[in-house]
Amino acid sequence: MDKFTQAFKEEAHELLQELEGSLLELESNQNDINIIDKVFRAIHSVKGSAGMFGFTQISDFTHEIETVLDLARNGEIEVSNTLIDLVLQARDLILAMLDPESVSEGIDERVTSQIIQQLKEMHPEDEKDLNEDPTVVIPEPVPVEPAPKTEVTSAKSVFWIRFKPETDIFHSGTNPLNLLTELSMLGKSEIISHLDNVPDINTYNTDACYFWWDILLITSEDINAIKDIFMFVEDRCELKIEKLSINEEMTNNFNFKAFTSIFSKESEFGPLDLLAFLEEAHEDTLEDILLTESEGDHGVQLLQDIKSRLIKSTPALSSIRVPAKKLDKMVDLVGELIVAQAHLSQMASRNDNLELSTISETFDRLCGDLRDYTMSLRMLPIGTTFEKFKRVVRDLSNELSKSVQLKLYGTETELDKNMIEKLNDPLVHIIRNSMDHGIELPEARERAGKKSTGIIQLAARQAGANIVIEISDDGAGLDAEAIRRKAIGNGLLKPETELSENEIFQLIFTPGFSTARNVTNVSGRGVGMDVVKRNIEELKGSIDIASQKGQGTTITINLPLTLAIIEGLLVRIAEDFFVLPLAVVSECVELRQKNGNHNRSRNLVNVRGKLVPYICLRDFFDIRGEQPALSQIVLIENENSQIGIVVDEVIGEYQTVIKSLGKVYNHIHGLSGATILGDGNVALILDLPSIVHRAEMEESLLVEELMAST
Repeated sequence: MDKFTQAFKEEAHELLQELEGSLLELESNQNDINIIDKVFRAIHSVKGSAGMFGFTQISDFTHEIETVLDLARNGEIEVSNTLIDLVLQARDLILAMLDPESVSEGIDERVTSQIIQQLKEMHPEDEKDLNEDPTVVIPEPVPVEPAPKTEVTSAKSVFWIRFKPETDIFHSGTNPLNLLTELSMLGKSEIISHLDNVPDINTYNTDACYFWWDILLITSEDINAIKDIFMFVEDRCELKIEKLSINEEMTNNFNFKAFTSIFSKESEFGPLDLLAFLEEAHEDTLEDILLTESEGDHGVQLLQDIKSRLIKSTPALSSIRVPAKKLDKMVDLVGELIVAQAHLSQMASRNDNLELSTISETFDRLCGDLRDYTMSLRMLPIGTTFEKFKRVVRDLSNELSKSVQLKLYGTETELDKNMIEKLNDPLVHIIRNSMDHGIELPEARERAGKKSTGIIQLAARQAGANIVIEISDDGAGLDAEAIRRKAIGNGLLKPETELSENEIFQLIFTPGFSTARNVTNVSGRGVGMDVVKRNIEELKGSIDIASQKGQGTTITINLPLTLAIIEGLLVRIAEDFFVLPLAVVSECVELRQKNGNHNRSRNLVNVRGKLVPYICLRDFFDIRGEQPALSQIVLIENENSQIGIVVDEVIGEYQTVIKSLGKVYNHIHGLSGATILGDGNVALILDLPSIVHRAEMEESLLVEELMAST
């Protein structure tokens, strides 16, 4: 796949995502002409670009959609739920057409034909009669003179556009004249062609584009409509778009010919210079320049005077598109730099050299700043993922015959892009379960004294080094007693086992567990929530449930901001090094052998009058050697409780670059990765939730053995 086709597909995916959001917004505001225009522009942009890059199947299909949307935009047909449903189906079909595998297998033409036929049926009756009645003869169109340009009579915006394509733009299949034609359709325009780059006939290359243009445009559209036209050639041209500060009266009486005749002689001037010219020129002078048909010699002189006083400055691009692979590679390189920095710091600490220590401290500070800025490049607003669930909720509402509204909060909260990608599936499972099991049918909600429309809230916020995501609903809530009975019936729980309500709720994450009475297309087979917990734990996060019967359920997910580079606490056991995520560490205390209560079923230590259970890592990993008389306990926070991790020595904080252990070590519990220390040694990164969970299981088995023996 060439880079131009790849660029088209990336932009098309963004347009289709925007289209879906606009259609869902249109569903509740069907008379909003601005939203209808957004929908039309998205389809129009997809159509034009698809034709340009050879996707004729998409271009032909979107032409029919565009026709109907144009009728809606002009008020000839009404926007309805049926129309929105059809365009959403068409959008999904276009998305499939962009997939090479779907195209190779062939899109079912019956589906596209059916959608096209339904769209055509929405045409006004008189138009359908003319097209469908074979007895009606439609006369050939008679050539007519183009209507004269009318003066602008309403308040509109004036834009100055500079379009300077690269000389090899034809090689990408782009014809700049088509873009200029589409631009002129937005309003009243004047185009200035610049020929100063055209070579003589002996060196002229017919495959090259030597022309460039300045365009003056008066339009009621906003700047985004202009950007849409140049969307797929932004990286193949110099493009500047500037809105000019001209009052309404002058806009309505704007004299293109006089204005462009002045600036066509000054091709070095850019949009900001024009803006400064308009701001500095006096009203009487502007009227003389803009409202007369002369060549404007006085205007040219004024332009030269202002030009001599202006400080030339070309506005920089506000953003650029960077492939995700390049960002990932950059993070890897920063990780290697941090390892080298750790090595330098270690050398500086061993050598009594002030100059080397100073360099090491400076390098350490710069590496820290570079790490933070690099990681911020991969941080994206989570709202992009949240917006996708509007469609999920809409479709499931229709499928389940329920009325559900999705509310989003904290969409501006940022999370590592890799985390966002892996978070999509768990959130889909949770929302589907909330709608199927949680939200009741409208009549059941009314009997319970609730509004017929259920509410699902999706909220995100940052809490220190973590991101907290909450999915809550105002449905029926979880029935702790029903869950307990089901668990006992499935053999997952013994009748005499005592569990707290929270522990009972955690049973829904057990593989194969489901409280659904009926199996549906949405859920009920006991597959999903166990996958959710496993996926969240793979992201080094945790998941918790709070519910009140009849009132609703809230599922809380805690995640680290990133999985690439974290702050850790470096510890040692015998000759082995380990790293604990610093975000969960609360404090470190000493442990003397005589202070710890160690027996077969539980390890406890008294910390300022409070008994805290602890896990000895030496025993957990079966590390040989005698435990020192004075050990260290690292106290960590785990699911609202405190647990100690016993190690031989706490070395200190360490910037941890996470490296995967590979599939060979998947069977080893308690490890999530590895990192390279400054001296070249390898330290293993601990998976604390897995360690705690396994220790609890072992303790439970020991308790059962003791009870059986007595």
